[in-house]
Parts: sequence; structure tokens; C-alpha cells
Amino acid sequence: MSLIPSFFGETSALVITRVDWKETPEAHVFKADLPGLKKEEVKVEVEDDKVLQISGEQKVKKEEKKETWHRVERSSGKFLRRFKLPENAKMDQVKAAMENGVLTVTVPKVEVKKPDVKSIEISG
Repeated sequence: MSLIPSFFGETSALVITRVDWKETPEAHVFKADLPGLKKEEVKVEVEDDKVLQISGEQKVKKEEKKETWHRVERSSGKFLRRFKLPENAKMDQVKAAMENGVLTVTVPKVEVKKPDVKSIEISG
């Protein structure tokens, strides 16, 4: 009897990928924990100039006949996260970097122009 769950074989499970989204004065910043993944296994895309999409797949290693698994807890399978960004996002300037299993996606914001204020002298 095998202790390996049925999803361990050829079929992939949907992996829950946690993503933090913060807004700074300059940008929207997304951070996703993707342990064990290489940057070549992750896609960052912009859809319709308003949706940020992060996707990829955590591959499962094939079972060896000589190995006996006692527990399988690490997630494997495909993941997909989509975020609709506000109007102030510069979708044409999105940058992504991956370091130590953490993907950081930075979406700069359109600078909000402060209104010109002109003082009017009051006569009388």
C-alpha cells in the first residue's frame, strides 16, 4: 500500500500561492513565496492593461520504486493568481525579480499631479 496521495502521480493539484500586495506612494508591490521554483518556471503577465497575472507550476518529482514515502506535505501543481489594478498603475512599466524563492513584482504608479494654486489678491 502506498502512502503517496493520488495527486502525487501525473495529475497536478492546484497550489495555493500566498501573495502580499502593498501600495507605497510610488508603486504597487506584490510579493509571492515560491519556494523551490526557478524564475524560468514562473510567468508574470499583464492582461488588458489592467490585470496582473502570476502563474507557474511546482513540479512533482517522480516516484522511485526503491523509495518508501511516509509523508507528502509539500504542495505541488499549478498556480495562478490574478489582480485587477487601479487606474493609477503604470502597466507598461511592470518589473519582476526573484530572489531566494520570493517573487517581487513592482508596478509603478502614475504621479498624481498636484493642482496649481494661484493666490488672488483681494482688493478693497
